[in-house]
Amino acid sequence: MKLIDKDLMSVQEVRELVDSAKEAQRELARLDQAQVDHIVRCIADAGVRNAQRLARMAQEDTGFGKVEDKTVKNVFASRGVYEHIKDMKTIGELSRDDEKGIRVIAVPVGVIAGLIPSTNPTSTAFYKAEIAIKSGNAIIFSPHPTALRSIMEAVKVIRQAVAEAGANENLVSCISIPTMEATNTLMHHRDIALILATGGSAMVRAAYSSGTPAIGVGPGNGPAYLEKSCDLPLAVKRILDSETFDNGTICASEQSIICDEDMVDAVQEEFTRQGAYFLDEEEREKLGRFILRANGTMNPEIVGKSVAVIAELAHLDKVPKDAKVLIAKENGVGRGHPYSNEKLGPIMGFYTGSDYVDVCDKVCEILCYEGAGHTFSIHTKDDKMVDYFAKRVPASRIVVNSPSALGGIGATTNLQPSLTLGCGAVGGSATSENVGPMQLLNLRYVAYGQKEMEEIREEIAGCIDGVDNPPDLSSVDIDAIVRSVIAKLKAL
Repeated sequence: MKLIDKDLMSVQEVRELVDSAKEAQRELARLDQAQVDHIVRCIADAGVRNAQRLARMAQEDTGFGKVEDKTVKNVFASRGVYEHIKDMKTIGELSRDDEKGIRVIAVPVGVIAGLIPSTNPTSTAFYKAEIAIKSGNAIIFSPHPTALRSIMEAVKVIRQAVAEAGANENLVSCISIPTMEATNTLMHHRDIALILATGGSAMVRAAYSSGTPAIGVGPGNGPAYLEKSCDLPLAVKRILDSETFDNGTICASEQSIICDEDMVDAVQEEFTRQGAYFLDEEEREKLGRFILRANGTMNPEIVGKSVAVIAELAHLDKVPKDAKVLIAKENGVGRGHPYSNEKLGPIMGFYTGSDYVDVCDKVCEILCYEGAGHTFSIHTKDDKMVDYFAKRVPASRIVVNSPSALGGIGATTNLQPSLTLGCGAVGGSATSENVGPMQLLNLRYVAYGQKEMEEIREEIAGCIDGVDNPPDLSSVDIDAIVRSVIAKLKAL
C-alpha cells in the first residue's frame, strides 16, 4: 500500500511541476537575449562556487569516481559550457537574408524533461539547465534515485541562481519522489515538448518510445588505436589520463586499445611503465566473469570504482596497489568476450590487428556490437590514417591525439562542451552532435515571395522546349571529338 501511495504522490508532484514550469517558460519567452544570457551566467557562477561541495555529495551518494575529478566536471559543465555558448544567438531572429527574402527565427520548444544519470549527476544538472534556459526553455529533471540527494542540492543551487538573476526559479525543477511511474508520467505529459535523455539504454529506449520527441544517447564503447606513427609515451599518457579520470565514468572514455601486431611489445611495455597492469590468463578469466552478469549486462559493482576496489571485489590478489588501469588481452567481440563491452571503470580490452586495414575492421566490429555512433579515438601523426578511419568507422566523434573522455565531451577539443553525446542514426539517436542549445529550439522560417506564377510557367515552358527539341548535331564531327579525348587521356 505504501508503494502505491508513493507512486500516486510522485505522479501528482510531476503534474504540479509541469504546470509551474510551463508558466515560468512563458515568462522566459518574454525576455531578450541579454536577459536570458544573464540567467545562464548566474547559473554558471553558482556551479563554480559549489563545484567541490556538490562533487563530494555526488561521490558519497553513488560511490562512483573521485571527488577531485567530479569537481572538474562540475566546473566544466557550468563555466566551460557557459563560455562556449555565451555568444550564441538563440533568442528571436537568428539570421536575415534580404536578397533571398529569408528570415530565421528561434522558437523555444517549451518545457523539457531531463533525465539525469548516476555517473555524472550534479554536472549533468548544470549542463542541461544552462542549455535549456539559453534556448528559452524550462526543464524538469528526473533524477537517478541513487544520486537523489546530490541532484536535489544541485537543483537548489541552480534555482537560487535563477531567482537571484530576477527570473522564475521554476524554470528548473526536479522530481523529489523518483519512481518509474513519475518518470513515465513526465515523459508522456502533454505539456512536455522534448525529452533530453542521458542514462542507461533502457531509459533512453523508453524516452524514444514515449511518443514525445526525444534526444537520447546510446552506450559508449570507444576503442583507441595506437597507430605506428604516434608518439607512444604521449599517447599512452593521454589514454591513462582519460581512463582514470573519475574512474572511467564518462561514456566517451576508452574501453579498449588496439595496435598493429608488430607494436604489441612496445605498447605493453609503455603501458606497464606508466602504471597499467596487464592481467594474466587466470586473472583475465576471473575478472571477465565478474564484470558481466549472467544476462550479459555490465555488473554495476565495477562502475566508477578504482582498480584497488575492483581487484578486491574480483579477488585479484596479484594486482599492485598503485595500478592505474587493468588491461586484458581480448581476441573476440560479443557474448563470451566481456572485454568487448562498455565497462565504465578503469578496465580496458587489448586488441591487435595485422595492419591498419585489419584494425579498422575490428574497430567497426567492436562499435557495431556496442557503442555504434558514439566515439573512436586515434593516436597518429599521419593525417591519411585519420582520413581512412574517419570515412569508415561508425562513430560520431573521431578524437585525434587527445584523451577520448575529455576530447569527446569537448574539454580538450573544440567540440561543443556537452554531457549528452549524440550517436546519430546508426546508434539510434536523433542527432550525431554534442547536444547544446541549438538542438533544443525550433527554427521558424519567414520566406518572402520572389516569383509570380507566370514566371514559373515560363521557366517550365523553357525546360520543356529544351527537352523536346534537342540541338541539331548533324554537322558535329563526333569522330574528331573522340580522337581528341583519347589523345588527352594518353597524355596524362
